[in-house]
Amino acid sequence: TAVPILQELIEKGEEEDACIELLSNILEVLYKAQKVNPSSSAASFSLARNHLGSELTKPVKKHTQLILERLLHTVNRRVIVLDREDSLRSHYVACMAAILSQMDKDHYSSYIKAFPSRPELMDFLMETFILFKDLIGKTVYPSDWMVMNMVQNREFLRAINHFATTLTEMFLSNSSFELQLWNNYFHLAVAFLTQDSLQLENFSQAKRNSILAKYGDMRATIGASIRDMWYNLGHRKIEFIPSMVGPILEMTLVPELELRKSTIPIFFDMMLCEYQLTKNFSRFEDEILRKLDSEVEGGRGDEQYKQLFESILLRCCRRHPELAKPGENFVALVTGLLERLLDYRAVMNDENKTYSMSCTVNLLNFYKEIDRQAMYIRYLYKLKDLHVSYENYTEGAYTLLLHARLLKWSEEANAAPMQGLHSPSLHTQRQLKEALYNQIIDYFDQGKMWEEAIHICKELAEQYESEVFDYEMLSNILQREAKFYEKILKVLRPSPDYFAVGYYGQGFPTFLRNKVFIYRGKEYERREDFEMRLLSPFPNAEKLKTTSPPGEDITGSPGRYIQCFTVQPVEEAKVRFKDRSIPEQITNFYKANHVQKFSYSRPFKKGPKDPDNEFATMWIERTTFVTAYPLPGILRWFVVTSTTVTIISPLENAIETMMKTNEKIMSEINRHQNDPSLPVNPLSMLLNGIVDPAVMGGFAKYEMAFFQESYLQEHPEDEGNIEKLKDLIAWQTPLLAEGIRIHGRKVTEDLRPFHERMEQCFVQLRAKVESQYGVREMVCFEDRRSGRPRSMAWGPDCDRLSHAGDRQVLTETTPAPKPAPRTSESEDRGNERKENRSSTFFGYRRQDLRQSISELPEPKEEKRRLSRNMNESGLGSSDGKQPPPSRDAAGAQPSTAGLSLSPTGFGGRVKSASKVPPLPRKISPTVYETFLEQSDA
Repeated sequence: TAVPILQELIEKGEEEDACIELLSNILEVLYKAQKVNPSSSAASFSLARNHLGSELTKPVKKHTQLILERLLHTVNRRVIVLDREDSLRSHYVACMAAILSQMDKDHYSSYIKAFPSRPELMDFLMETFILFKDLIGKTVYPSDWMVMNMVQNREFLRAINHFATTLTEMFLSNSSFELQLWNNYFHLAVAFLTQDSLQLENFSQAKRNSILAKYGDMRATIGASIRDMWYNLGHRKIEFIPSMVGPILEMTLVPELELRKSTIPIFFDMMLCEYQLTKNFSRFEDEILRKLDSEVEGGRGDEQYKQLFESILLRCCRRHPELAKPGENFVALVTGLLERLLDYRAVMNDENKTYSMSCTVNLLNFYKEIDRQAMYIRYLYKLKDLHVSYENYTEGAYTLLLHARLLKWSEEANAAPMQGLHSPSLHTQRQLKEALYNQIIDYFDQGKMWEEAIHICKELAEQYESEVFDYEMLSNILQREAKFYEKILKVLRPSPDYFAVGYYGQGFPTFLRNKVFIYRGKEYERREDFEMRLLSPFPNAEKLKTTSPPGEDITGSPGRYIQCFTVQPVEEAKVRFKDRSIPEQITNFYKANHVQKFSYSRPFKKGPKDPDNEFATMWIERTTFVTAYPLPGILRWFVVTSTTVTIISPLENAIETMMKTNEKIMSEINRHQNDPSLPVNPLSMLLNGIVDPAVMGGFAKYEMAFFQESYLQEHPEDEGNIEKLKDLIAWQTPLLAEGIRIHGRKVTEDLRPFHERMEQCFVQLRAKVESQYGVREMVCFEDRRSGRPRSMAWGPDCDRLSHAGDRQVLTETTPAPKPAPRTSESEDRGNERKENRSSTFFGYRRQDLRQSISELPEPKEEKRRLSRNMNESGLGSSDGKQPPPSRDAAGAQPSTAGLSLSPTGFGGRVKSASKVPPLPRKISPTVYETFLEQSDA
């Protein structure tokens, strides 16, 4: 009589404390009554419990059946209704577990049969599956209440297995199959298997042993049930693909070896089922790739799982010829993804996000290769966020640009999900692409990559002007573009250093192991600081002290070895810059950006040692590294894909050294041209080291080593290179002359004796060079509006130096000049701008022109005459073609004078050195003409 009253009160929610206490007491009495003899063995207890003829067990079974029929469903519903925070909920759950613990097979059977109809039974099972899943996911007991949680799990497991039998018997046939009911069962069973309280590997050894001794590993039991229930589905399996791929994957990722071995074959069954129906398994493949990403990122999966997955599925696929090839491709795909995901997870939580970026790029490249655009974009934004957090704005811009390139300038809807800060109001691809472009421009601006920002501005401007006709936006974007051009010329941009970094040894993760990367350093970052940042994630790594590639003893060792050294970017030849005078601010950008080749030079001695001249035996081993992508890019580093080693002979090394020296002189001249306030000390050291033999020896060592008849007899193949070196030495003279002139103008009185000593040395040096290698005079055209420094951009044939055999004849005519009319100040400025467009490299303000070691003032009329002669000779013509020499000019001008391109990009005159010229006492008219407009006050 108490049971019906309890049922009524519980359903109404009245006197619940008393109801729970009374129900608990009843269940406790029944539990004790079941024990025939507490001291008996487990076997005798089991026999007594199941002996139907026992006089003692009959009333117990009868009372248990009554409570089951009247109260189980009532208690279940009460648990569902109560809030999670309600304290009564845990008491009801304890009563439910107690009722289940006293139910045997007969109780379950009779309880199922007691339902008057299949719909009511199905509702009960649906309700119970949902309730169990909820209680497993959010247990009512604290996690450290091991006994209560394990008792609940034990009874839930018994109930789930009994209900599984009911599913197979009553809801599997064609007429009675219930898809949702089976689906709920699988989700419940997987949730039970993967719950935290059953993951024994997370417990201490003592706690693990205690659980195994008393309750066993319930995961193996429920895993076997899931596997059997899957195979029971027969032809119905296709209805659970791809929805069940995720739950089955979650189950197989549980780190229990036997469970994995028994459940991974379910994947092959899914593949086979879909293949038999559609001749492919694309739905299964898409789902497992998508789910694998989230599962591994969430902490599941390991190297053992990857190996088991590969071996088991390959073995299954090879038993079916039609699935052998596609199966192998699928397994390779999944294991490749697993490897990248495991690498990504291993470094995801590191304080140093450098390697997280690498792994993110590996993943997004993988998804791009297999055409999974949504996942690709997902990792693009992960990478962008990492870059912005480290103020890598240039790399962040390139990353966003990858997404923008996927979009069209159209009104089509966005197919891929929007990420980051983009508003949900950006419905069309045009709107999203425009928003991305503006963000990219901001990032490029912050990263001082204004050339790249200008390209984006131009594309936006074209859209505003020609497609959407938004002139207000066009005006704004053109103004931004103009500011970027101004910044290129006016804002200082230090060139970054590049470093080659090798990770050697088996102790590194696979994405680093025995690979070399080229890193782009930060602004003003020293190599020591870079190395410290590089080594911080690997405190136990050993730094290699050599720059040579290590041997097998290092690459195959279990340790970690890091090699780091500075490399030089190798600029790609720019055809549009070839033989043109370009401001240094423009050309310097391309020397350190958009670079994919990098070189490292290691000097070594070869042949008999010459103690008096080390240059004669100084060979260079040059290693050239080619990266997978140009730098900068979506990373600050890229892996080296190929390496080549070339040997540079001492003569070739001398040529390179002279070219670099001439470039350095020209660069210093440019810097002082652009900023007269610069300190003179660096220029002093540079010039003195060249012109004073007591300091560096100058190029005399080259003459001793390579210009002797004995060398040419031993190395006749070097005749061309010897001529190049002589030409470079000759071209250095006008550069030094201008450098010394600038130095004399800026030197202080305290250093005047130093300057005069340098002048004396240069006079002797110039006489020697011009007598032996000829006279060179600078006539390189350039634009020096605003006094900007210029440099000649070299083409692919920049190393083809001028020789006597291919010099062009330059003639001059000398008609009397007409006096120039007086013009207004504004006209003067306009004329000056026009003249500047064809003026030469050496241009200075009028008031700054001073007399130097080889300068004497000339009459203005003479300068104007020379200027006119130069213009009529074609040097200032826009098409760059030489006019045919006139007969008169040919007779008046020696044919040995010619126009040549200097090794440092200067255009100028080359005069023969067949006879020794007199020591020059003043600057040559040709060079002096270049200062015409400056000196005319």
